[in-house]
Amino acid sequence: MTVITRILRSPAVGPLVALLLAVVIVSLSTNRFLTQQNLSNVALQVSPVAIAAIGATLVILTGGIDLSPGAIVALTSCTLAILTKNNDIPIVFSIPMVLLLGAGLGFVNGFFSTYGRIPSFIVTLASMSIYRGLAFLITSGSPIFSVSPDLEPLFYGDFVGLPMPFYYVVALYALTFVFLRYGIMGRAIYAVGGNEAAARLSGIRVNQTRMITFVLAGLTSAIAGVLTTARLDSGSPNYGVGTELQAIAAAVIGGASLAGGSGNIISTLFGALTVAVVQNGLNLNIVPASWQEITLGSIIVLAVGVDMWRASVSRRLGRIAALFMPAGNRQPEKAKGSP
Repeated sequence: MTVITRILRSPAVGPLVALLLAVVIVSLSTNRFLTQQNLSNVALQVSPVAIAAIGATLVILTGGIDLSPGAIVALTSCTLAILTKNNDIPIVFSIPMVLLLGAGLGFVNGFFSTYGRIPSFIVTLASMSIYRGLAFLITSGSPIFSVSPDLEPLFYGDFVGLPMPFYYVVALYALTFVFLRYGIMGRAIYAVGGNEAAARLSGIRVNQTRMITFVLAGLTSAIAGVLTTARLDSGSPNYGVGTELQAIAAAVIGGASLAGGSGNIISTLFGALTVAVVQNGLNLNIVPASWQEITLGSIIVLAVGVDMWRASVSRRLGRIAALFMPAGNRQPEKAKGSP
């Protein structure tokens, strides 16, 4: 196998190239992109989506889909605001309660899509509407402002010159990487998404594995909800709109297969950064919101297409490179059926 083939088959190459390409295009379109203030804003804005994308990737790896992250962001944001401001509960207690709520909402999604045998697309489509409806219900449709001055340092604070969201993202992605790469449950997640029947025969508890991914997805969405509340110092049932699409886009751009069993969590981070860079570039160029949605949808389709074509392109380049290799260095092709 040539070096070119190895590089092209690396799961992180495509997402990294997409990110670099997005940075170059946006940089050429406006001179305001590479300013320190704008790059800092991009880094802060990407953190909730990047964290929600972790849960979206885990669910996709098992062959499922989660459409509820945006609604969970809204409901947890409103709940945190009510607990902290209206009930005077300190954030050291209200935040863990909200994170537990997020995990519980994910549990509901997982229960009905696994043990209830309802497709995850249908379950999370319904829960997306239900959770956001609950957010409107508990707030009477009105945002809650000035939640707590103690929330601001969680988002706008810094440590050793780096913003706090940077540490949240790095820590969560590092934990997820270790969980998927070296954990027993992580290997089970890939096995379930790759071949459910084989996973069952191997003794893997398929329903339990899928349930765990939905619970983790609810937890990461709740973390995104807390960061959104801290960033805006308010809770609103309108928060998180489009987060589910951005999270799924990050996973798909990162190379996660919607069929399950294939994906890389570090590549998901590249995907989240790509989405943030593109949206920031569209905002800097004053592109209407309608065209921004069209652009995001087009990027998802393109990312899936690139993922489908990459293996074929790498094989063709490998064959071309083999033509220029000395005859003695070529490896003979195995006959069909040979071991």
